[in-house]
Amino acid sequence: MAGSVGDALKLVKDSNAVAVDFKFVDLPGLWHHFSIPAERLSEDEFDNGLGFDGSSIRGFQRIEESDMLLIPDPSTAVIDPIPEAPTVSVICNVADPITQAPYSRDPRYVAQKAEAYLQSSGMGQTSYFGPEAECFIFDSVRFDYGPNFGFHEIDSEEGIWNSGQEGPNLGYRPRFKGGYFPVPPMDRLQDLRTEIMRKMIATGIDVELQHHEAGTAGQAEFDLRFDSLTTIADKVLWYKYIAKNVAVAHGKTVTFMPKPVFGDNGSGMHTHVSIWEGDRNLFYDPSGAYAGLSQQALWFIGGILKHAAAVLAFAAPTTNSYKRLVPGYEAPNRIAYSQRNRSACIRIPLYSSSERAKRIEFRSPDPSANPYLAFSAILMAGLDGIQTRTDPGEPVDKDIYDLPPEEEAKVPFLPGSLEEVLMALEEDHDFLLRGDVFTPDLIDMWIRWKRANECDAIHIRPHPYEFYLYFDI
Repeated sequence: MAGSVGDALKLVKDSNAVAVDFKFVDLPGLWHHFSIPAERLSEDEFDNGLGFDGSSIRGFQRIEESDMLLIPDPSTAVIDPIPEAPTVSVICNVADPITQAPYSRDPRYVAQKAEAYLQSSGMGQTSYFGPEAECFIFDSVRFDYGPNFGFHEIDSEEGIWNSGQEGPNLGYRPRFKGGYFPVPPMDRLQDLRTEIMRKMIATGIDVELQHHEAGTAGQAEFDLRFDSLTTIADKVLWYKYIAKNVAVAHGKTVTFMPKPVFGDNGSGMHTHVSIWEGDRNLFYDPSGAYAGLSQQALWFIGGILKHAAAVLAFAAPTTNSYKRLVPGYEAPNRIAYSQRNRSACIRIPLYSSSERAKRIEFRSPDPSANPYLAFSAILMAGLDGIQTRTDPGEPVDKDIYDLPPEEEAKVPFLPGSLEEVLMALEEDHDFLLRGDVFTPDLIDMWIRWKRANECDAIHIRPHPYEFYLYFDI
């Protein structure tokens, strides 16, 4: 990975690249790109940017104000492991072509402002995030919807539903919830996941491990070693890009949809967070009152729990997210914290008692999130908790799904739908506006986009299962 503009230009030359690819993220969280011939690249592109049509990008500009600029970040230049033609990719920020000012609805800029706000606040120097973004690797997917029909069908050679398939059938398939850490031949995707992992490493991503996850039909997890907020969000998008393209090259397909399989675990993005001042972990206190956490860490937890509903508007941002956040599938839907306990929405891992390992784990986010916005919202909620000294209450160190009714009633639920978290965001977003990290126009656009294109789109369409329930009424 390069550093300065000179380093980026040298990388292009030394790698014999024939193309330079410029990538940037839209508001919902998907990468877009275009390429130029390598011989065209100069300092000018880094200094003055490259123009594009902002009205064609989701959540960006209206057509009468469509001209926008991409400003390449030379520190992100890296050899792209996917194209056959030697290519160097550079991640870009978005700017106004007239003022050259950064664009308020550029998600990457939001993440950069969140990091700057932390430093200016006096509450820490660096926020570290370590996401565990799960996914499914399928062999095929079919879906369509029209005025008189609607269906989806997924398949995987690993799917337990294929155990009775006619013809050659060798068995060895993970049962529902039975796919955690099986060795081959039950795990049929080890080599594919390893190829994804090696290509991720080639782009500079520090991968801690990869493994089969609990779900049948090819559920997978790749754990990225923690890094600073903007950098780790860049790496999450590299991960998604690489995983999808490697799978397609092998005749398979990857989805980061939170709940693509009924009756089995969904895909989460458990997010580990800590705040540091230089070499000192501010979340660590070996004499702390609970789980080796400092008072600052407990207040940070209090902030996330207080603002959990609004944070989930960015961290679990699809209608499908709330088909995952239901009891019984390791997806916590209750507002609580605990050490070790995976049924709480915030867990304090206890694998190690060292300062370096001390962090909190927010388990409700999922990989449909735009990582720049999700991680920024988590940080801003936690910092609000520190500023207001928000008490997180007592931890819940029991299985929340198995509490006596009188104890269960004291543990509130997370919202159960995208519409509910959008309403929460409307009512509770002042903490996001501090330091101009999130802006009112971004929050307004996010809510309007999600309602019009997702909530309303689902509400007005008959669901196939409604025919099962109601056709004979």
